[in-house]
Amino acid sequence: MNIKSLLLGSAAALIAVSGARAADAVVVAEPEPAEYVKICDVYGAGYFYIPGTETCLRIGGYVRYDIGVGDIGSFDGARTFDVQSGKDQATFEKNARFTLKTWTGQETELGTLKTYTETRFNFGNNNGYGATTFGDRTVNSAHNKAVSLNFAWIQLGGLRVGKDESAFDTFIGYAGNVIQDTIVPYGNFDTNVVQYYFDAGNGFSAVVSLEEGSGAVGTIDSYVPHVVGGVKYTQGWGAITGVVAYDSNYESVAGKVRADFNVSSALSLFVMGGYGSDGKLNNDSTNFVDAHGRGFYKIWGGNWAFWAGGTYKFNEKTSFNLQVSGDQLKNYGVAANIAYDVVPGFTVTAEVDYDHYGKFGDVTTDPSNVDWTGAAKKNSVGGILRFQRSF
Repeated sequence: MNIKSLLLGSAAALIAVSGARAADAVVVAEPEPAEYVKICDVYGAGYFYIPGTETCLRIGGYVRYDIGVGDIGSFDGARTFDVQSGKDQATFEKNARFTLKTWTGQETELGTLKTYTETRFNFGNNNGYGATTFGDRTVNSAHNKAVSLNFAWIQLGGLRVGKDESAFDTFIGYAGNVIQDTIVPYGNFDTNVVQYYFDAGNGFSAVVSLEEGSGAVGTIDSYVPHVVGGVKYTQGWGAITGVVAYDSNYESVAGKVRADFNVSSALSLFVMGGYGSDGKLNNDSTNFVDAHGRGFYKIWGGNWAFWAGGTYKFNEKTSFNLQVSGDQLKNYGVAANIAYDVVPGFTVTAEVDYDHYGKFGDVTTDPSNVDWTGAAKKNSVGGILRFQRSF
C-alpha cells in the first residue's frame, strides 16, 4: 500500500505541474486597440485621415479611351503609311490614359495646408510621336508615351508654389466643356509658379502669379519671371473675370476678359476675348513662333481672339456643349459634343470639330503663311469618341 500510495502521489504531482505549465503557455498579452481609417469630411467627399496624423488624404483619377477620326488639321485623326504599299493614308488616332490624382489637407496656425498632384500615363498613336521607319516607309504605330507630371503644388493659406498650369488659364477658366477647346489656342499651360490667391469676400477674389513657363519660347531668361495678375467677381448669376500677363522673354503683354452667365439650372453661357501686344515677338522672321507674334501667353493668331459657348443640360445624364472661336488671322473653329453619363462615374462623349485656317502653307518656305499647328489643310473636319471612368 505504501508503494501504491507513493506512485499515485507522484503521478498527481506530475499532472499538477504539467497543468500549470500548460496554463502558462496559453497566456497572451492584451491586444493593442486597432486604429481604423477615419473619414475626413472637412474638405469634401473622399478624404480620410492618414493613420497617426492630422492630415486628410484623397486619392482619385480617371481611366480614359479616345478614338479620333478625320482630317489631321482638326487634331482628331492621324496619318500613317501602309506597311504593304507605303501609301500615305488616314487612320484612327487612339489614346488610352490613366491619370492618378492626390489631394491632401491639414489645418495649421497659418491656415489650411494643401497639396495636389496629377500624373498621366498614355498609350496610343498620334502624329509626330513614336513613328517607326521600315526602309522608306513610316508607320504611325501605338506606343507608350512619356509619363507627364501635370500638377504638383503646395499651398499654405493663399500662397501656392510648385508645378501648376498658368493662372492666365486656370484663374479665368478654360474655354468651355468641349474636348478640343484649343482649336484657336487661348494660352500655354505647363509652368512652375509662385502664386498668391486673395479672397476679399462678397464675391471678389484676385491672384498674382510669378511663372517660369515651359518650352523653347516660354522658359524665362535669367531671373526675370513672367507675371500674371487677375481679378474676379462672382455672384449667383455668374462671374466676370480679367487676367493680364507679362511675357518677360519678349516684353509683350496679353490679357483676357471673360463673362459667365448662369441663365437657368439647365443653361450656362460664356464669352471670352483676348488681346496681346507684339512686343519683341516679330524680330526674328525665321522663327515660326516669333513670325506669328506668339510667345507664352498670346499664342493666338494676330492681336485679338475670341471664344464663346455654353452647356445645356437636357437632364441629369445628358448635356450638350458648344464652343466657337476665332482670331485676327481668320483662323476659326467650332467644337460641339454630347456627353452622356451611362452610370455615375462613367461618361461617354461624342464630339465633332471643324477648323478653318486663314494662314496655311509650308513653314520652311514662308513662315508667315502657315497656321499655328503647321497644318497644310485650310478646312478640316474630325471627331472624337471618348469613354471615361472617373473615380
